[in-house]
Amino acid sequence: MKLQWLQDLSKIVNPQNVKIDEPLNKYTMTKLGGPADVFVMAETEEQAAAVVKYARANDIPIFLLGNGSNMVVRDGGMRGIVLNLSMLDQIHIDGTTVHAQAGALIIDVSKAVAAEGLSGLEFACGIPGSVGGAMAMNAGAYGGEINDVIHSCKVLTFEGDIVVLSKQQLELGYRKSIIASKGYYALSSIFELTKGDQQTIDLTIEDFTFKRTSKQPLEYPSAGSVFKRPPGQFAGKLIQDSGLQGMGVGGAEVSTKHAGFIINKNNATATDYIETIRMVQRIVKEKFDIDLETEVKIVGEDRIIIK
Repeated sequence: MKLQWLQDLSKIVNPQNVKIDEPLNKYTMTKLGGPADVFVMAETEEQAAAVVKYARANDIPIFLLGNGSNMVVRDGGMRGIVLNLSMLDQIHIDGTTVHAQAGALIIDVSKAVAAEGLSGLEFACGIPGSVGGAMAMNAGAYGGEINDVIHSCKVLTFEGDIVVLSKQQLELGYRKSIIASKGYYALSSIFELTKGDQQTIDLTIEDFTFKRTSKQPLEYPSAGSVFKRPPGQFAGKLIQDSGLQGMGVGGAEVSTKHAGFIINKNNATATDYIETIRMVQRIVKEKFDIDLETEVKIVGEDRIIIK
């Protein structure tokens, strides 16, 4: 079955960009995750659409993997096709309008526009995700979010059609969008920014970068901020007040530097990481009667299934 998929997909994309049983820990920020049955990297939007259409026509599960910054892939990996768009990484600036493909890192877009004296994406200078991932979750930090600057987004539907959605059609909310709720794949985005004072932009980015590097455990693999902010509360504060920092399961641990992060400190498995998430949720619920909802996505199988 996998060999047939390999042969068929090699007619759609460069054969070098199709791999069987590819370990996904190579593509996730946590350095966790089992193998994908078939891993495909598309070089164009048309290739991505063709891969999706092939999967749908043949009833094959398909999953879009960005730069793996906001997810945990279970130890059993992913069945079917894992489609990666990291090669779609072009950034084009035209006046105050910015076109960025889904595979570009949002940090790189933030730096590129800042160098041109454009303001609006300073908040994204420390978000470790792709443009596609940032769109799907309406990423935000330091009082700003994608919703503030987005004009429109080109998406790939689950049927393989390419459509453009306006800001209103994207239905952006706190860590949500129609992209995520409908299972679409972001292909590229258009941002509308404003001309700003270069010194102010540079100082803002310097300040945000310092806050990130001094307060986040960037020295360890992690999925970033694990939990959504509960209404009227801060997840990190609740976890800290629960005495959970430094605790964990196996090689995973609640960061002593920032309680909102769970790190892969010592060759953790995805199971370690997920069990640490569940432990945090359980104890915070016991102490404060607050349900912490995960911001990270947990995907894949608990064990490898041979086909």
